[in-house]
Amino acid sequence: MRSTLDRRALLAGFAASPFVATGIGAFPTAARAQASAMGLLTPNVCMVSTEVTEGPYYIDPDLVRADITEDREGIPMRLQMQVVTADCTPVEGARVDVWHCDARGLYSGVNSLGGSADTSGQTFLRGTQMTDARGITTFQTIYPGWYRGRTTHIHYKVFLDETTVLTSQIFFPDTLSEYLFRNVAPYNERGATRDTMNGTDSIAEQAGEGAFAAIREQKAYYDAALVVGINPQAVSEDVGMPGGPAGGPAGGPPPEGQPPADQSSGGNAAVYLPGAS
Repeated sequence: MRSTLDRRALLAGFAASPFVATGIGAFPTAARAQASAMGLLTPNVCMVSTEVTEGPYYIDPDLVRADITEDREGIPMRLQMQVVTADCTPVEGARVDVWHCDARGLYSGVNSLGGSADTSGQTFLRGTQMTDARGITTFQTIYPGWYRGRTTHIHYKVFLDETTVLTSQIFFPDTLSEYLFRNVAPYNERGATRDTMNGTDSIAEQAGEGAFAAIREQKAYYDAALVVGINPQAVSEDVGMPGGPAGGPAGGPPPEGQPPADQSSGGNAAVYLPGAS
């Protein structure tokens, strides 16, 4: 078990990061090093993650699988989530469900978005994994797209003993999202401009800075990582449903290829800014 001093030092390092204010800055080197030494994926730790709405698109297709991509086109991404308690103790054997829209803003398994596409019976970009001894689950997927009224996000649920202890969402840097959506197919084939950024999404605001994934560019894919703090005694409660405009581009090429099939951790994950070397 980590000491109170360890916890306070880590939180202090995180609080000093520009990541907190913008969602796109890099964690300080010292905070990254300390998180790694404590066996943690990122420095956004030692806090119970904020519960936000499940949204209207959750289904439980009982898909225990690491690769949730199926036939969806988009930039490959490895998503690692580490479930811990408030004292940074990893939670082994937790069930983690994730689901998100594709590059065109469509969810599987529903008659999406006012009948614009019927994906009933399909299961793309949905899956379940159990946490390992380090509290980590790994999913192979694509960078999510967007739909009206919401910023870019991934939904997730954490279950313990068949009880949902947390329902929340993961958010991504606006600079990276904006570059991909303006310049990379199939994200840029929609004929529409997204209307909601992180700063104007009420759910992202409710979730707070601890809900932003740390992103690192690999040669063939993006690595996204988030430490999820839970209260093991909690019971999830769905909390309603909102949605809102802004702008801002960036530069830098997307990676090509596929993420690795292994489940290993890539170590601590630094935030990638498009165009940065």
